[in-house]
Amino acid sequence: MAVDGGDLQSALADKDLAISMSPEKGRCLIAKRSFTRGEIILLQDPYASVLDSASVNKRCDTCFQLCTNLKRCSMCKTTWYCGGTCQRNGWRLHQHECKAITSLKEEKQQTPTPSLQLMLRLLIKRKLQNDGVISKTTMDNYNLVEALPSHMSDFNEKQLVLYAQMANLVNIIKPSEESNLKEITQNFCRFACNAHTICDSELRPMGTGIYPVISIINHSCLPNAVLLFEGKQAVVRAVEPIREGSELTVSYIEIAASTPSRQKSLKEQYFFDCKCLRCLKVDTPDGLHEDATLEGFRCSSDHCEGLLLHDLDDANSLVCQLCGCRQNEEETKKQARKVDKLGTEASKLLSSGNYSEARSLYEQTHQLQTRLWHPYSVILMRTRDTLLKICMELGDWKQALKYCRLTIPTYESKIYSTHA
Repeated sequence: MAVDGGDLQSALADKDLAISMSPEKGRCLIAKRSFTRGEIILLQDPYASVLDSASVNKRCDTCFQLCTNLKRCSMCKTTWYCGGTCQRNGWRLHQHECKAITSLKEEKQQTPTPSLQLMLRLLIKRKLQNDGVISKTTMDNYNLVEALPSHMSDFNEKQLVLYAQMANLVNIIKPSEESNLKEITQNFCRFACNAHTICDSELRPMGTGIYPVISIINHSCLPNAVLLFEGKQAVVRAVEPIREGSELTVSYIEIAASTPSRQKSLKEQYFFDCKCLRCLKVDTPDGLHEDATLEGFRCSSDHCEGLLLHDLDDANSLVCQLCGCRQNEEETKKQARKVDKLGTEASKLLSSGNYSEARSLYEQTHQLQTRLWHPYSVILMRTRDTLLKICMELGDWKQALKYCRLTIPTYESKIYSTHA
């Protein structure tokens, strides 16, 4: 079955969507009717997906659901299923990677990393579709993957060498007559720019997937839609009323960040400069105030929650925008570095699984941060979010609720308020 761009347009028309071309952005996804807040706009299963290392023996490889009684593949002993149905459904693809993984283990080689396994699955599925073993559809075919931008010329030489080495490993693990090193390297570049982290209902990462139609949706720091997951199925929902003819947008990054931070993240990973309305006001009074709230220092006075900005009359001072109080910039930054160091120590404890000691250090960090940062600071929000998760792990639900309530105002003031 041949699949072309016209077929995709037709399939999307049935979902009240259309692809449009923009000189600045390339492909865009356009709403052909109005969507209400909360309405599902688009669903897509991944062309290829893989669980991350932390989830591989906790979740079913086919449906990605948590299961306490997983059954392991008897051959490769690296893939787990929640039951016979999922194992049978996954076997058409898994039987091919299973042989490769088993051979590696017999040669006492390491099993493929999630990134290598994702590439293996993509290439295996393409071959099975080309051979007619698995059917192609307008929303599920390799042509859609090929149409994704790779930005290969934008990657530095070091990264391209790494991807080329990974491509060589893929060919060693599973030689394919249909792929060459350049094509596989190009696909790794596509992964870097287009793969989606699959998260559970609590937004905890559990794997990675390639969703070529979802990837057509462009970024905005003021998105009108959000990408969520049900199992490994991608779900795009409207977060505000969307009018007919509007472009659909989601956020590729954490939008609770200052404009310079967001621009840096987008440029480094996705190779573009965002020109959404929020980014365009970067040097305006509103933009400066928002950035200072999210990542700037607060007034040191106990009775003032004003923001500190650079003093135009003294390059070494910060001045409160409410009470006019001045602080030495270098001394303030010195205090911030001490707090950051304490937070780093807390993070190491958390990584080692020492939740009790990590909680103690994070609580000290939080107390010091409240004196340095604005109450709506994303720095405070991240610490509170970490403490929330630690308290949940320790079963301290009362304190978990406390940190949850402290986290909500930042989102309400800086994210959801943009859609009011």
